[in-house]
Amino acid sequence: MAAVKSDLIAVKERDPACLNLVHCFLNFKGFLACQAHRVAHKLWLQRRKVLAVMIQNRVSEVFAVDIHPGAKIGSGILLDHATGIVVGETAVIGNNVSILHSVTLGGTGKVCGDRHPKIGDGVLIGAGTCILGNIKVGEGAKIGAGSVVIKDVPPRTTVVGNPAKLVGGKNNPVKLDKIPSLTMDHTSHISDFYDYCV
Repeated sequence: MAAVKSDLIAVKERDPACLNLVHCFLNFKGFLACQAHRVAHKLWLQRRKVLAVMIQNRVSEVFAVDIHPGAKIGSGILLDHATGIVVGETAVIGNNVSILHSVTLGGTGKVCGDRHPKIGDGVLIGAGTCILGNIKVGEGAKIGAGSVVIKDVPPRTTVVGNPAKLVGGKNNPVKLDKIPSLTMDHTSHISDFYDYCV
């Protein structure tokens, strides 16, 4: 129940479209999909895998959110808009993470076993991002929209692009002083990364 409460508070605090807690609880599909995953994950751990996968499939049909019941998810999670989110079986998502729509936490297709990303606490993952393979995204990192991440991301840094590159460069990355998942600031890195923006 503590995780459910933390998720609900996360939605209320981070999503300006959330009118009140009841509105979020009844209507926000990212929140609802996350709670259904919590039930499916518990069943998965109890070796009731058929029922867990049935819940996953139904959530995928209803909300267009596909989180494998084996994935481990912390508390204080915001799945903003949520449509098109895919989270693989061995993925781990820390606490206070914000994930936007059309994000994939997937494998590379080449490996069996532990093959999905590990996302640290306080990470912000922008829309349309693919994070692939058994890699680590460090605590308090920010992944810019549309990025394709295939290597570890250091804590409190920003990566953008396809393939993703560190803002400020590999030798001198710009360090974030705030927790991006809480500020929901998607664009502060742009002036540091681009000479010209339209």
